[in-house]
Amino acid sequence: MIDWQQIDTVLLDMDGTLLDLHFDNFFWLQHVPKHYAALHKLSMEEAQRKLMDRFTRERGSLNWYCVDYWSEQLQLDISALKLEISHMIAIRPHVTDFLSRLANQKQQLILVTNAHRKSLNIKLACTGIQNWFDDIVVSHDFRAAKEELSFWKQLHTSHPFDRERTLLIDDTEMVLESAQNFGIAHLLTLLQPDSQQAKRSAGKFRGIHHFDEIMPENGNQARNQKTDD
Repeated sequence: MIDWQQIDTVLLDMDGTLLDLHFDNFFWLQHVPKHYAALHKLSMEEAQRKLMDRFTRERGSLNWYCVDYWSEQLQLDISALKLEISHMIAIRPHVTDFLSRLANQKQQLILVTNAHRKSLNIKLACTGIQNWFDDIVVSHDFRAAKEELSFWKQLHTSHPFDRERTLLIDDTEMVLESAQNFGIAHLLTLLQPDSQQAKRSAGKFRGIHHFDEIMPENGNQARNQKTDD
């Protein structure tokens, strides 16, 4: 599916791509509503309904991904609530082997995420995936979500790459569409971002279930981590 000889830069999403989206779905659909219901003396069902209406209005925007925005809007300490269930943060199958093989090759490897830095720091502390990457790019630093063309323009300025020789793997179709509009040639999605939900049917973009389906051939012993040596 991927001719790795034609790829110079690999852009990887985090949530739903490298990490199991079950943590995020449980957090926003169960954990936050539970605390919101207790704060406002609502039933769980009423809290979920009220929050879903608000979430839907912000989905795809930078606010949707902003820990500070939701902490202020909901009067809840979102970072603290994430830490309460941080044991649920999990790396998807075959990810570490995939990253290890890429690290043993010559491609530039960049994590591109919509996650707010407070959320990102929690997940990096739990998983250590930052050790594989040449750099980490956070959409909040560009004031534009990955769903916006502005994100890709700024990314290209800060980290020049050949669009024809770049691969983006992301679980969100709107993000892939935006990257496609910018001209990134190689696009791939995940068919089961949340391990507790059913596998999605193929959509507009080619999809994989797990990274073993596109594992780079590598006869050398893969490095465990990128180092500064």
